[in-house]
Amino acid sequence: MNEHRPEHGQFTLLRQRRFAPFFFTQFLGAANDNLFKFAFTVLVTYQLQVAWLDAKVAGLVIGALFILPFLLFSATAGQWADKYDKARVMRGVKLMEVGIMVLAAVGFWFQLVPVLLGCVFLMGLHSTFFGPVKYAYLPQHLAASELTGGNGLVEMGTFVAILLGNMGGGMLMSIPQVGVHWVAGACLVVALLGWGTAKGIPASPSADPALRLNWNPVSETWRNLRLAAEYPSVFRSLLGISWMWFFGAVFLSQFPSFARDVLGGDERVASLLLVVFSVGIAIGSLLCETFSRRHVEIGLVPIGAVGMSLFAFDLYLACQGLTHGTALLGVSEFVRQPAHWRVMADLALLAFSAGLYSVPMYALIQLRAQPSHRARIIAANNILNALFMIVSSLMAGALLGAGWRIPEVFGFTALLNVLVVGYVFWLMPEYILRLIMLVVTRLVYRLRVRGEEHLPTDGAAILVCNHVSFVDAVILGVISPRPMVFIMDHRIFKNPLLGWFFRAVKAIPIAPQKEDPQAYERAFERARQVLNEGELLCVFPEGAITRDGRLQPFKAGIMKILETNPVPVIPSALHNLWGSSFSRIDGAAMAKPLRRGLFNPVGLVVGEPMAPERVTPEVLQQRVQALLDEPTP
Repeated sequence: MNEHRPEHGQFTLLRQRRFAPFFFTQFLGAANDNLFKFAFTVLVTYQLQVAWLDAKVAGLVIGALFILPFLLFSATAGQWADKYDKARVMRGVKLMEVGIMVLAAVGFWFQLVPVLLGCVFLMGLHSTFFGPVKYAYLPQHLAASELTGGNGLVEMGTFVAILLGNMGGGMLMSIPQVGVHWVAGACLVVALLGWGTAKGIPASPSADPALRLNWNPVSETWRNLRLAAEYPSVFRSLLGISWMWFFGAVFLSQFPSFARDVLGGDERVASLLLVVFSVGIAIGSLLCETFSRRHVEIGLVPIGAVGMSLFAFDLYLACQGLTHGTALLGVSEFVRQPAHWRVMADLALLAFSAGLYSVPMYALIQLRAQPSHRARIIAANNILNALFMIVSSLMAGALLGAGWRIPEVFGFTALLNVLVVGYVFWLMPEYILRLIMLVVTRLVYRLRVRGEEHLPTDGAAILVCNHVSFVDAVILGVISPRPMVFIMDHRIFKNPLLGWFFRAVKAIPIAPQKEDPQAYERAFERARQVLNEGELLCVFPEGAITRDGRLQPFKAGIMKILETNPVPVIPSALHNLWGSSFSRIDGAAMAKPLRRGLFNPVGLVVGEPMAPERVTPEVLQQRVQALLDEPTP
């Protein structure tokens, strides 16, 4: 992984060669997909009378043809992205797009519907091969601290491109007599621009050049899902993302009918709803980096999930009692009615929540998936996305066919979202735990960190820290770029709330050797296992929470771990926690809840890693004390 450390915000990536050419290649590809599809849909819906293609089902046919390659070829696309240089794959895919758009230009110019339907399938194939390489490219060129910002930019760019593509296709196709000619030229020009930007994408070496291609999509997809299942957090995030596409497809597919039949608006009102939705998800995606402070912060996922259900259900409520006349409203008449403001606010906030929900999940997959299989796992995700979207369409169609109104379908989907994401969080409580950590470090405390670049994004290591309060592990956990396993005093686990929390984060209880020799040895066995698996271990060498606010003598337990696992040791120091309600300043923690109020500042200083052969308890204590003597960040 690229170890570049960002000094500024995510938008600086747009000025860097490792990201900008890729971003604009992706942006232009998404725009062209939607420019072509929407223009073709308008052509066969409003301008051409095709006996064998009913205008009422034309949109469904075009959508199905576009999704079909994802089901058939995603497994192959994932293998290509892992086996070959990703920059070469992207340039090849964009050259393929130029050829498809030459054929599409002929189809538009002469209004050859079968040719255009074939191009829809081919553009789906183009997107199928671009998808896995797109998400596998980012972790190869971005540091872990940049993944959330990079994914946020990509998600924002994708939805803005979708919006511009749809609007451009509709506007060009509406030009009398020569609209098809303008669309033909525009699609070809955008494809050429995308090919041009792809030439600037830097080399991205193969993750697994010795990979033997398996051309059987069924067996390869099953194998990729099994690979993902070896990492529960990755596999459940795949399912979570696919559910988001299920959820979103219900709303996106119903915008035209929702605008006309429920809101009484014309096709421009439907476009306005798409604008509101796209802007909402773009803002949510971009703000993920701000909220997460450049970490892969999956604590945002529950917030997004709650927002999706809350605002989707409020959208159902907002539609109750709405009436409209026989004449369809234009945009100006539509927005003049206050009742419609709530509808647009619900759509914007629903989409905003979906951005918060999806971006951390994509970043988590990129960070934790095995690099040699990353693209194939993402390809499997594309197949799941397509299947979930198909099921979503079937469900919505069945409910509408049974006499349900569109707002009722939205309300049902909101309730279904509660059940599905609740089950996902039950299976993977890490999302909820990270939310708790986020609340503690953003609401109870205002955490500032110095030296976080010393925290490794991969490989075994031991973090040591002074032990000041009952929330030390919470604060350390939220700044870590990956899950951290803590060795904790066994007495903490007797507290019902704290015990549940620390068991959920897989903390290791340790008892004094004289008190419980077996528990003592089990703790060290588990610590060695954590390091053998290449994970990050956190130890509080004082052995207990300080009772006077001063650093206590370090015990020799860490040397017992280093004897069998000589890994780097990273000293760190927590500042300004003594005196908070979670410390023992009055003899017992929480004797005066929120004694310092909310938003009180605390700090963490992380020192440079120490080679294991240089570590002794005394030297380590001196390092931590030196970090404590530094000014609070």
